[in-house]
Formats: sequence, C-alpha cells, structure tokens
Amino acid sequence: MLIAGKEVVVCGYGWCGRGVASRASGLGAQVTIVESDPHRALEAYMDGFNVTDMATAARTGDIFVTTTGNINVIRKEHFALMKNGAILANAGHFDVEISCIDLSEIAAKKSVTRPGVTTYTTHDGRSLHLLVEGRLVNLAGGDGHPIEIMDLSFALQLLSVLYIHENDLEPGLYPVPYEIDRAVASYKLEALGIKLEQMTPEQEQYLGRWEE
Repeated sequence: MLIAGKEVVVCGYGWCGRGVASRASGLGAQVTIVESDPHRALEAYMDGFNVTDMATAARTGDIFVTTTGNINVIRKEHFALMKNGAILANAGHFDVEISCIDLSEIAAKKSVTRPGVTTYTTHDGRSLHLLVEGRLVNLAGGDGHPIEIMDLSFALQLLSVLYIHENDLEPGLYPVPYEIDRAVASYKLEALGIKLEQMTPEQEQYLGRWEE
C-alpha cells in the first residue's frame, strides 16, 4: 500500500505516538491525532497535525494505529463509522487497545487474508483489516526492535538494577535517576562518534546564577 496521501490516524501522542506520526508524515501521509490529554493534543496541533476525537477520525481514516497503553481505544461505535478497507494496528500496549471482541461481534465473516492480516467483513459489506490480531505490530508483525534501541533499554535496566542494589532500596516504584539517563545517553553518543559542545566555565556559571 502506498502511504502517501492516505489518512493515518494515530491514537495517543506520547513518545510512541509522536514517532508513528512523524514517520507517517515523512512517508507523505495526512496525519490525524486522537488525544484525551489537553497538553499533548495542543503539542500535536503545534507540530502541524490534525487533532480530533475518535468518532470524527473514524469516518475518514485509512490506517489506524493505537499507541495509548489503554483499553478499548477503538471499539464497536468506531468500527461502525469506518470506510471499507480500513487497516487497524496496535503499537502501544497489549492486544486490548483495539477491541477484537467488538470486531467479532459486528462481523458477518472473519478470515485470514494474508499472513498477519485478519479481515473482518461486516454485515453491510465493508472489510476491516486487523494486523497481527491486535498485538504489538512492531513485534508480532515484524522482527522486533532494532539493536540500536535495545542497547539503550538494556543499559538503562542494568544501571538501574545496580543502583537499586547499591542503595538498598525498598520495593516500590522509583524514577530512573537523571544521572543514569544522562550517562547512558553519553555512552551511546560516544559509541556513535558524536561530539558534544562543551560549555565554558563562564557559561556554566551564568546558567547557575540568578543575576546579570
């Protein structure tokens, strides 16, 4: 399928949604963002994307990608509004963002039309194509994350585990310390051969005071 000219609806404008929206736009798609958070919705608007609710986007979208981490983001009332041939994919969470139960309920027929694609034919004759049963499309429908992403994740996990051990933390939820985030980013840049601009002592002093 040619992505250029298609309307890609991205549900959720967190880090995953931003990435999907950016890449879809780069391929020439018209991108619409569906958001429930006012700050993220405004950011999406300021980034140049259309922003609306799911009921409105459902009528015009060609490709739908959920990236919210929430449940039943696309459900029965939205499927009823979609055009024939709409493609549904989840890139945010478990297989709960797109309601497969609702899809089965509205379908007169369900068939695997090609590997990784289940086509639901509705009673009014429309075909809705669900990728990899609503599971994470980049994992279940592809070859997984690239190593350039996983090395960052594993580095953060390793240094965080060492931090927990060295500081004898009680069970609970803790943010990754800024120093660890910064260290991993620095290691990665060094490995890539990317040079950073170094602030002068005068610049560091200027940023650290409240008078001029």
